[in-house]
Amino acid sequence: MPRILIAEDEQRIASFVDKGLRANGFTTVIVADGNAALASAVAEPFDLVVLDLGLPGRDGFDVLRAMRQSNVHTPVIILTARDAVGDTVAGLEGGADDYMTKPFRFEELLARVRLRLRSPERPSEVTVLRHADLSLDLRTRKAQTEHDTIDLTAREFALLELFLRHPGQVLSREQILSHVWGYDFDPGSNVVDVYVRTLRRKIGDGYIQTARGMGYRLGG
Repeated sequence: MPRILIAEDEQRIASFVDKGLRANGFTTVIVADGNAALASAVAEPFDLVVLDLGLPGRDGFDVLRAMRQSNVHTPVIILTARDAVGDTVAGLEGGADDYMTKPFRFEELLARVRLRLRSPERPSEVTVLRHADLSLDLRTRKAQTEHDTIDLTAREFALLELFLRHPGQVLSREQILSHVWGYDFDPGSNVVDVYVRTLRRKIGDGYIQTARGMGYRLGG
């Protein structure tokens, strides 16, 4: 099981990334300052580091530079609010493997994490998710039932992918919001219910079931 170090001082974002990665099978460790990030990255075996630049104590650029000088070649994805081209270039030239700016969608971060963890020794990434006679092609972003091929919007695709990766599991509205809409969501919104109704109309009523008072699950 891949181990990921999350170096992020904003607790809400750290918790959001942590919960999302754990839900997708990763083991995570959170640190909230640059000195702890460097000490952990050098001393412990991690498969990947998600690194904020604006860390207290020692900023992310210093952490990254010190890691590479210590011959720590763990893949690093910078996750930061700094969106200037100069910062992006400095991060990548300083040894980062990828660079994402906040705000961000978790599904994009997850895709980048999986890409950086992929190696010739690892099995090929699954490109089609299936449950009963429902399938979702991750390359074409189309759903398929026994009788129909269905075009999906970006949000519908992300929602159906989430259900197909957790078949039979009850997903709360808050979990769905955080995975599909990102960490900056409104917990009082009814957008999940609206999109579930739309998705049901497209793929059929028998797949996504309502767990009253709890959320939704993929059954059928």
